[in-house]
Amino acid sequence: MALTNVAVIAFDGVAPFELGILCEAFGIDRTADGVPAIDFAVCAEDDAPMRTSSGFTLQAAHGLDRVLKADLVGIPAMKLAEPSDAVLRTVRAAHDRGARIMSICSGAFTLGEAGLLDGRECTTHWMYTEQLQQRYPKAKVIPEVLYVDAGQIVTGAGSAAGLDAALHVWRQEYGAAIANIIARRAVVPPYRDGGQAQYIARAVPDCDADTLRPLLTWVLENLAEDHGVETLAKRALMSPRTFARRFREETGTTPHHWVTRQRVAAAEELLERTEQPVEWIAGEVGFGNAATLRHHFVRVRGVSPQSYRRQFAC
Repeated sequence: MALTNVAVIAFDGVAPFELGILCEAFGIDRTADGVPAIDFAVCAEDDAPMRTSSGFTLQAAHGLDRVLKADLVGIPAMKLAEPSDAVLRTVRAAHDRGARIMSICSGAFTLGEAGLLDGRECTTHWMYTEQLQQRYPKAKVIPEVLYVDAGQIVTGAGSAAGLDAALHVWRQEYGAAIANIIARRAVVPPYRDGGQAQYIARAVPDCDADTLRPLLTWVLENLAEDHGVETLAKRALMSPRTFARRFREETGTTPHHWVTRQRVAAAEELLERTEQPVEWIAGEVGFGNAATLRHHFVRVRGVSPQSYRRQFAC
C-alpha cells in the first residue's frame, strides 16, 4: 500500500515541535519538486482548543474518524499522561486494519498504552527510555538509536530524531531520491550516522556505593591507572571474589563495565574541551591507544571519537 494519506493525532499536552516535524515531513505540498502528493490532516477527539506543552492552544480541523482513512498515523510527543479511551481505540483500529503508525519522542507512550509495543523493539527520547521500559515491560526498548522500524510500528527517539524516522519512511515508500528532496528542503542531512547515544548526558557516578564510594572517587581521579579486579580488590582490602560481588551489589554492574563507561565519559569531555589528538586522550583516560578508545567509544556512544568531536567541540 503506497503512502498517500497521513493523519496525525493530537490531544492536550501535545508538543508543538514534534507536531511540527510531522507537518514538515508529510504536510507540505512538494509535488512541484517531484514528491508524491500526500493527503495530510491533523486530527483530534473534538474541535475544542488543545493546550500545547508550550502553553498556547491550537485547534484541529478534523476528528478521529479521519484517522480511519490514513495509510500512516503519526503520534507526536505528548506530556506523559494517559490518552483518552477514544484516542486509544482509534490507534488500535488503525493498527488492526493495517495502517502504519509512527510515534515521535514521548508519543511512544501512547502506543504503549494502546498495547502496540508488546513484544516489539521501540525507542523514545533517551530521558524516557527507562520509564518506557518500566511502564511497558513487554516492550523491547532500545535507548541508543534515532529510530526503530518494527515493521508496522516506527518509533522515533528524542525530538529532532522524529525527522530521521520520517525520512526513513519516505525512503522505504518512494526511494532515496524522494527522501533526499525532502531532507534538502528541510535543510537536514538525509541520513545521520550513529544514534542518540552521543546526546545522552554524562551520568554522574552516583549510586548506593557506601562502602566503595572512596574507591570509586579514587578511580575517577586516576583513570589512567590499572583498574583490573585484582588491583581494585587489593586496594579495597577484599578478595577479588568478594570485591566483584560487592561491586555489583553497590553499583549494579561489573568493575570492567563501570570503569570503561567512566573512561568513555572522560574522553568525551577531553574531545569537547581540548584539541589534543585522540591518541593522547586515549592515554589520559586509560585506554592506552587510539584503537582501543575508538572501539569502546563506538560501542558505547554509537559514533567515532572524531565524529563526536565534530559535533560537540566547544
